[in-house]
Amino acid sequence: METFIHQVVAGIATGGVYASMALALVMIYQSTHHINFAQGELAMFATYMSWTLINAGVSYWLAFTCTILLAFALGVLIQRIIIRPVENAPVLNIVVVFIGLLVILNSIAGWVFTYTIKAFPSPFPKEPPFGLHFISSHELGSIGVTLVLLVLLFGFFKFTPLGLAMRAAAQNPDSSRLVGIRVGWMLALGWGLAAAIGSVAGMMIAPVVFLDPNMMSGILLYAFAAALVGGIDSPGGAVLGGFIVGILENILGAYVIGTELKLSVALVLIIVVLTIKPAGLFGKVIVSRV
Repeated sequence: METFIHQVVAGIATGGVYASMALALVMIYQSTHHINFAQGELAMFATYMSWTLINAGVSYWLAFTCTILLAFALGVLIQRIIIRPVENAPVLNIVVVFIGLLVILNSIAGWVFTYTIKAFPSPFPKEPPFGLHFISSHELGSIGVTLVLLVLLFGFFKFTPLGLAMRAAAQNPDSSRLVGIRVGWMLALGWGLAAAIGSVAGMMIAPVVFLDPNMMSGILLYAFAAALVGGIDSPGGAVLGGFIVGILENILGAYVIGTELKLSVALVLIIVVLTIKPAGLFGKVIVSRV
């Protein structure tokens, strides 16, 4: 029983990371109606920035805060310099830009930091919390950080004027321009927030999967599955989908298919959702007359 509880709790911890990445994917999708294939590489690159600061002697939480700010700035710059000129281009052009961005970030990380696997420190104690053996301190801390992040984001988008303006710009750009909202900058801020959220996910998962330029490839696949399960246009659904995918992955990997085939859980979920319920659990079903 204790092993089962550990698998569920570990699934919640990794599910929080998937939820954060899925939320970042949904934020970009709501504003551009495209999937950002480079979201994982943005998170990886930000994690390397954190690793560099920590190795330079900066305390973990100060490096954590600086990395979030740097990732936010990087996301804004990418939107203004790379994405904005092609935002009205054909879909295939935008997909190529996203894939190119993925390859560029991965190659730069490999060139600067090498492809050698590196250990990333955890800010939480090594001993199990409160004497519990079915959960590690890092898993509990990761759950706590993820929940705080999600609550802050919910409050930002629900109760602040800037958050409401960003939601309006993503949902109806033309009407937003009529009431004076600077849609271009709202989209840039959305990219910045998505990059910042991804950086938190990267820093929370790096102590588990270790740090290398390809560390987020599997995580992005799980996040994509989570976004599809919850609804690619539903932020709340994406968060719930992240926890569902995390728990399913751990339980099925431990008791059914083995750890070697855990990644297939995400692939099966993607196929099942796209086949049976393409809009996801909480996504909007759009019907158009032709």
